[in-house]
Amino acid sequence: MHLPPLISLAAWLPDLGHDGNFALLSLIKIVGVVAVLLTMVAYAVLVERKVSAFIQDRVGPNRVALPLIGNIPVLGPFLTRLGIWQPIADGVKSFLKEDFTPNHVRKIYFWLAPAVTMIPAFLTVAVIPFGSNLNGEKMVLADLDVGILYTFGIVSLGVYGIVLAGYAANSKYPFLGGIRSSAQMISYEIAMGLSVIPVFMLVGNLNLSSVISYQADGNWIVFRQPIAFLVFLVAAFAETNRLPFDMPESETELVGGYNTEYSSMKFALFFMGEYANMITSSAMMVTLFWGGWTLPFGGFSEPATTLAGGLAHIGIFLGKVIVFMVFFIWVRWMLPRFRYDQLMDLGWRRFLPLTLANLFVTAVIMWLQAH
Repeated sequence: MHLPPLISLAAWLPDLGHDGNFALLSLIKIVGVVAVLLTMVAYAVLVERKVSAFIQDRVGPNRVALPLIGNIPVLGPFLTRLGIWQPIADGVKSFLKEDFTPNHVRKIYFWLAPAVTMIPAFLTVAVIPFGSNLNGEKMVLADLDVGILYTFGIVSLGVYGIVLAGYAANSKYPFLGGIRSSAQMISYEIAMGLSVIPVFMLVGNLNLSSVISYQADGNWIVFRQPIAFLVFLVAAFAETNRLPFDMPESETELVGGYNTEYSSMKFALFFMGEYANMITSSAMMVTLFWGGWTLPFGGFSEPATTLAGGLAHIGIFLGKVIVFMVFFIWVRWMLPRFRYDQLMDLGWRRFLPLTLANLFVTAVIMWLQAH
């Protein structure tokens, strides 16, 4: 005899217990993290435009005003001059622009490429601890024991979206951009991967929460592994296609590179993916080398026991990430682009031997300390 569906559901719900709470808390954390990430992506573009305007002695975005808030005395004009509403206008424009697909492209791949570029950037955030505890709940979406392996596995998928975009466009400039991107990202992924091995040799664990715990009380790994940090930092620029490593786009040579044929939201997805990758790269550097949510003073080196302490840890983590984001943006407007042969020379003939040497020296020092 089968019970009516509603009765069966009512009998099943009380048995959810902890699993139901876990699912609900996980959903809340996912929504919160995605909302913060999308907001940071939007306002990173605004900061980029304001910083470039400052460096070039311009004003930058200062025209977009909301109908009601813009009329508030003093506050309205002040927010407008800051350009605080510009990301909203940019988002609306991206949705309203014509989504044009040229006849000569390979349509399925053409539509798929922006999503393949965007999704890995969001998946990487899942294993990064962005705080300690909030009311007893860990501030990480998935506290994996092999968090760093997951991160590198997902990050390596991002190149497929760019290569797919270059191939699908069926045009020479996007194709060259895609080829450049694949060569560049493969080259610097090796250096980036080798640079973090000494970190986990010191910590003895691949779990990112354990890496942060190891750095409590100001024992930040950047002071013990400065070479690893510098290599990871430069490789992060190359992996995110930022100047001086923007060969895949290279507007002066390739018109716009892999995204030349794209418009509307497809075009916006590529740039959302780029800025999301910048944020996740910054978050990884903060986690691996700069103590994550910890500070060596003020009692911020231990997991929080109060709500205010948990929120403070999240604020500390976001503050460190924002510092790296501003650095990413500043470098773009201060340094010229590398030539392609210089880019490859740096990755294979400089960074690869340097990271191997750093790995060897770290292993020897640890062996001597153990004996």
